[in-house]
Amino acid sequence: MADQKDTIINSLNAAQAYPLANITKTRPQFGAVTPRWLTKLLEFKGLESGIYRVNRVVEGETPLDVLCSQTKKSDIIPDGYIQYETEPREYRLNSISTILNVNTAVQDVYSSPYDQTGEQLALAIESLRERQESQLINNDDYGLLKNVPDKQRIASRTGAPTPDDLDELISKVWKEPSFFLAHPRAIAAFERECTRRGVPPVTANIAGGTFILWRGIPLIPTNKLLVDGLKEPEGEGGKTNILLLRTGEARRGVIGLYQAGLKDERSRGLAVRFRGIDDKGVASYLLSLYCSAAILADDAIAVLEDVEVGEYHDYD
Repeated sequence: MADQKDTIINSLNAAQAYPLANITKTRPQFGAVTPRWLTKLLEFKGLESGIYRVNRVVEGETPLDVLCSQTKKSDIIPDGYIQYETEPREYRLNSISTILNVNTAVQDVYSSPYDQTGEQLALAIESLRERQESQLINNDDYGLLKNVPDKQRIASRTGAPTPDDLDELISKVWKEPSFFLAHPRAIAAFERECTRRGVPPVTANIAGGTFILWRGIPLIPTNKLLVDGLKEPEGEGGKTNILLLRTGEARRGVIGLYQAGLKDERSRGLAVRFRGIDDKGVASYLLSLYCSAAILADDAIAVLEDVEVGEYHDYD
């Protein structure tokens, strides 16, 4: 009997068959894309002219005196008026823009099964939306972190985010709080502290996602609340912040802003305009996104600062 090693299979092999085979392909996979829960859960208001003025009443213990007595001590009903701020803050939309170039020859020849221009535009829009969420949190003018009032800022007691810390945040935003916002590493650190204390948080499905709850309030993850200035920190430790928001205009909360009725609007506040084809056959598209955010009342937001994400415990 011939040695099995010397046996030759006289048939078409895989390498020879490969050129005739159809390959099932995916669309371009953009690893930097996140769920962007903040922009999904935040209420947005469309503007007519890119300016939003927040008119506030002057705060006071008793904004208007009233007569409230079963037996009238006086026949005179107090009179007065509610004072408004004389110089209310105005928010102006910021633009996030980029120019996308597509070689028309490539578009003509290599657009099956996926349209090259469509895929390029889709990825560019995802990139702008990612930047939008980052700006909503970190922008030097309207970013949420920069606009938390001093009285609404608290520091972590022990470094790691504890149930006590989040309770303190709730005491700052106690009027219908909507959700916590934190880096995934900060949420994991909070879960470890809950496990250590024997009070693991429950979970709930909200807007298509599963989130842990603390006191019935969901902890929403975003990598735009940076850890030591990074979206994806490499080491185990690092410092970050945790926000608590009340959202919605009717609740005097935090709202997002965008320009309504844009020409060539592709999605909320985002326009895609064809700029033409140059003499080298390159088509050009201008993508512009207009956004901002407003905090309608001081107690609509609070922040837990200097949160350490690298605390681990031995449970043995």
